[in-house]
Amino acid sequence: MNNADIAVIGGGPAGMAAALSAKKLGKNVVIFEREKRLGGILNQCIHNGFGLLYFGEELTGPEYARRFADMVKKEEISVKTNTTVLSVSNDKVVTAVNDSDGVFQIKPKAVILTMGCRERTAGAIMLTGERPSGVYTAGMAQKLINTKGFAVGKKAVILGSGDIGLIMARRLTLEGAKVLAVIEIMPYSSGLKRNVVQCLDDFGIPLLCGYTITNTVGKDRLEGVFYAKVDENFKPIKETERFWECDTLLLSVGLIPELDIVADGISINPSTGSAYVDEGRMTSANGIFAAGNVLHVHDLADNVSDEGAVAGESAARYINGYSVKKRVEAAAGDGIKYVVPNYIDIGEKPCLDKAKISDSDTKGAELYFRTTYPISGGGIEVLSKQGERIFLKRYNILPPGEMQRIKIDRNHINDDIIVRAVNGTGVR
Repeated sequence: MNNADIAVIGGGPAGMAAALSAKKLGKNVVIFEREKRLGGILNQCIHNGFGLLYFGEELTGPEYARRFADMVKKEEISVKTNTTVLSVSNDKVVTAVNDSDGVFQIKPKAVILTMGCRERTAGAIMLTGERPSGVYTAGMAQKLINTKGFAVGKKAVILGSGDIGLIMARRLTLEGAKVLAVIEIMPYSSGLKRNVVQCLDDFGIPLLCGYTITNTVGKDRLEGVFYAKVDENFKPIKETERFWECDTLLLSVGLIPELDIVADGISINPSTGSAYVDEGRMTSANGIFAAGNVLHVHDLADNVSDEGAVAGESAARYINGYSVKKRVEAAAGDGIKYVVPNYIDIGEKPCLDKAKISDSDTKGAELYFRTTYPISGGGIEVLSKQGERIFLKRYNILPPGEMQRIKIDRNHINDDIIVRAVNGTGVR
């Protein structure tokens, strides 16, 4: 561990992919994971839908995690489970603690942050009312049901239509609970369309868009919730307020990047709540990289693994002395919530001896983004700083709940670029 070239903080799909990518380039890697096994959030996601892009077959979350964990073991990558990283300094000193080593420090040549996200709680969204038992974040309810075998309630309401909330609506129904509705403050779902269909429509669970919960009722156990329609400013309309009797409320109201251990050391992008990164996923701190949900929220674990592999390869390249010679900024324009990466390398990209980079990978710059609202009948345009169009792709519809990926030829990029939605009808 003390001889590690790269420390990976977090052993989920991004962390394991990053470690494997760096190991293949000849680097000594250690993974720090606070749980007792690798896999991260995947270990509680017992539904299928994982691995279609990465492995070409449909797997459950634990199966997907096991595939990667087996590869990590085969490559003899060092793993420290039951280990919590306390801080990562600007000069890459990692301070961690576990029950066998106590508090200890290592100083690798590069650090990759892959800690994922935590869920927003009732306090984080300033939910009014009592604080009885029966109010859970959707992820906590998922963990209790899928890994502990506990029933969380018999009659439930779900606030927020994120993917975990939609999946938990189905999971509760399959466990015999009654899900009264999924309530979403926006006029559209914030989850994947396939999850709306498979988790709500197929089970007859209503989705109420343009509504929110105004109050919770109950002393020891939740007894019910008040809900109301919201106006154009997302304020509850008092005369529309109604009461639902229920014993369980699940919150699927957004995720916060787990960046506390390095929050003072890197520049933060307010659009994502995470780090500004270049194309190799390096943050503003030299030698510190970020990938996966700690950087921006992904819909698919396969995409998380892809990004982790990019960060692992880039960390190995950084250790070998590669530095960006010329880069430009990629910014979000009209109709776009954020763009990742924030900087694109338009200089010559040398191949490492052990890294085989295809010609298309060298020429193609890939951008991830989300729209701020549903855009139909339009497209995505990439403009140069001078307003010249260098890329255009048409879409039938672009929902905010689905992350998009585009690849543009870096040979056409000479200056800062803006990604924006064009010729579409925004449905608010």
